[in-house]
Formats: sequence, structure tokens, C-alpha cells
Amino acid sequence: MDFLRKKIDQLKPHFSAGGRFSRFQSVFEGLETFIFVPNTVTFKGSHVRDHLDLKRTMTMVILALLPVFLFGAYNIGLQHFRSLGVETGMMENFWFGFLKILPLVVVSYGVGLGIEFIAAQIRGHEINEGFLVTGLLIPLIMPIDIPLWMLAIATAFAVIIGKEVFGGTGMNVFNPALVARAFLFFAYPAWMTGDKVWTEGLTNGAKIVDGFSGATPLALCAAGESTKLPSFLEMFIGTIPGSIGETSTLAILIGALILVVTGVGSWKIIVSVFAGGLGMGLLLNAFAVNAYMELPFYYHYVMGSFAFGAVFMATDPVSASQTETGKWIYGFLIGVLSVLIRVVNPAYPEGVMLAILLMNMFAPLIDYYVVQSNINRRIKRGKVALNKQKV
Repeated sequence: MDFLRKKIDQLKPHFSAGGRFSRFQSVFEGLETFIFVPNTVTFKGSHVRDHLDLKRTMTMVILALLPVFLFGAYNIGLQHFRSLGVETGMMENFWFGFLKILPLVVVSYGVGLGIEFIAAQIRGHEINEGFLVTGLLIPLIMPIDIPLWMLAIATAFAVIIGKEVFGGTGMNVFNPALVARAFLFFAYPAWMTGDKVWTEGLTNGAKIVDGFSGATPLALCAAGESTKLPSFLEMFIGTIPGSIGETSTLAILIGALILVVTGVGSWKIIVSVFAGGLGMGLLLNAFAVNAYMELPFYYHYVMGSFAFGAVFMATDPVSASQTETGKWIYGFLIGVLSVLIRVVNPAYPEGVMLAILLMNMFAPLIDYYVVQSNINRRIKRGKVALNKQKV
């Protein structure tokens, strides 16, 4: 590493102001900070003020995503070979799934980082590490058979419209990964809904064994077939059809533990999202008029992307509420809306995406009223203390 450090230091003057390649300074700094911890601080956008800089924060999130990624690769192979009626081992399932995920990850990072490098170069800004997490989140919330060109367009849309137009890392209002999914959901709904998209090979007309269904638990409930749901344990472990990284609640909770222990993710938001889901689930149980409304509240935790959204999407430090009280309100409303959208409007079986994006928009307003409420209480206490002094 000393050799690499010396080489970078030798090249640095050429990319600094006044050097021959000074116009590529932001690109050089981006590559340098990718290899070594930077010795500078950010000037706007995201600010990390303790021993964890932005790069290390993103690294911890990626580490928390590893259990989800590894299980997702295994489950892709498992669902594929199940559809063919073939018995395979764990490593064969994992290797098959890994080779299917790899092109999606490469396209996501290639397109996203390419745009970020170009944007930083045009503006003359330093390159932030924010997309290191987004680049992995985007493939994990996609169907495995999504065409690569479609993923490239969605990633470009998310980076340009969902992030760069607001000023880049730390300035975006909406979670960029969810912007990518929302874009595909409305622009290419046939590739984001239906039973075939969740199991590799079915969109290509692969022959499947009798009795196999590629339907997700949410799709079954939306179709009024909740009696055909897999067992709660099977949904908790994640051996069911679904988006690459969203099926295993167990793997997601392991990631949540990493985020909470390291202080990177807000446990208040995570807990409040689950609390909101619990409250709305119990309320729907009390006024149930169909089988979907009668579903036990805890089933919503292991279906679709509820757990994934609560842990990795709702806790985004940029688009979430910043005040401590605001985090409770923000998370609770996400949980409430997620279950409500699922049950009341089956046309959008995955309500988590819409709920988080909606609350991203209202997060600044929540924080404003929380801060204003604190100010008003302090003013009131000050007036009471002043009156006592006069008496």
C-alpha cells in the first residue's frame, strides 16, 4: 500500500489546480478516496462529524447488505431449479444466482458511477461515495430477469432526476434506489408485476414442472388466494419468489443488527416502521371484510419488501427525518401506509415503495414542525420563568 500511496502522491500535482490535467481533478480525487481514507471534510450536503466519515458509513451499509446479497443469490438458484423440478445443492444454487446477479450489479455501478463522475467533472466538485450503496441497492430490489438496458435507463433516471438535479449526495429529497424502482414500475409495469418476473427463466418461456407457481405472497393475497400462502417460517427464511434481496427477513434482520450496533442506521426509524405496520394490521383485523384484511399483522413483516424497506430504505440519512421525534413519526407513518396501500389497493401490492417515497417528501415538513414545537415550548417556559421573577 505504501507503493500505491507514493504513486498517487506523485501524480497528484498533475491533477491539482495549475497541473496539466487539472480539469480531471474531481475524477482523480474520487479514485483516490476510493482507495484511501480522505484527509479532508465535506463542505456541503452530507456531513459526518465523528470518527466515521462518509466513505466508512457507506462501507458499513454495504457490509450490512452482504447477508441479503448472499441469500438472494442462493434463492435465485433455488427458485430456478425448483421451477424445473431439479434437485441441487446449496453451492450450485448460490453460484447460479451469483452469475445472474453479477451483470445487474455491473450495469448499476457502471451507469451510476459514470454519470456521477461526469456530473462532478462538469461542476468541478469532488466525487462522493453515496452511490456505493445505491449501486448495490438498485439490483437488490429488481426482478432477476429485468433486461440490462432497462436497468441502465432506470439507474440513469435515478441518479440524474432523483439525485443530481437536487445537487448531488446529501441534497436529494427522495431515495435514489426507490426512484429507480418507481420509474420501472410505472414505465414498464409488465416487467415489474406478474408471477413470471420473480423466477429466473420464466420470462423466456422456460418449461416448468406441474404445480410450480412463481407467484409471490403479495400476489397471492392480492388475488384473494391467501390460503395458498407459504408457511410463515418459509417466508421468514426467504425461500420464496420475490425481488433479489427482499425475500429473506432473517438476512435483513442480520443487516439491521449491523447497522444499529455500528450506529449507522436509526433503530428508532426501524422500530417505528414495524410499529406502524402492527397498528394498521390490527386495525384492519378489527374491521376485516375479506381474507386479506384478516391476515395476522406479523405476516406483513415477512411479505414483500416491508422488512427491507424498513431497514435499508427508510433509514436513509439523507431522505429520512433528522429530528429524534420526527424519526418516530416518519417511520410510524411509513409502516401504516405500507400495509394500508397493500390491502386497500391490490393494484399496488407492494406499498412500501410508495409509502417511503411519500414520506421522503414530507420528512422536511415533519422536522420543521418538530423543531417549531420545541421552540414554542422553550418560549413558553421562558415566559413562565419571567412571570415568576416579576412576582
